[in-house]
Amino acid sequence: MQRDTSDVKNWMNMFRWVVKLIRDEYGIPEERLTRHASIDTDLGLTMEQIEEVVGIVAESFHIAFPPGTLDELVKFEELCMLAAWLAGYYKRPEFLGAGFAATAASMNPSAQG
Repeated sequence: MQRDTSDVKNWMNMFRWVVKLIRDEYGIPEERLTRHASIDTDLGLTMEQIEEVVGIVAESFHIAFPPGTLDELVKFEELCMLAAWLAGYYKRPEFLGAGFAATAASMNPSAQG
């Protein structure tokens, strides 16, 4: 389900975009969707719902997340930073492992160094 991304210009816009997506689609209050929220325990989403969010982000921004993406991420902001990097709005996040980052970059030509 592709959504409008025209307002997204940097990783903070990406963060806000994903917050609105989760709020609107899953009814999760924004106060739970903080930068430091744990993806698997604090967001209030099931793993299936998190995978749906990742799929919507990928489709909307025309990016590809490598296999094992959710194993690389702990905090909600990390998902947003990764998506922003893959879409070309942010530098490579430092928390990514070298192998994962190389795979992600090879799948996403818009990813910046």
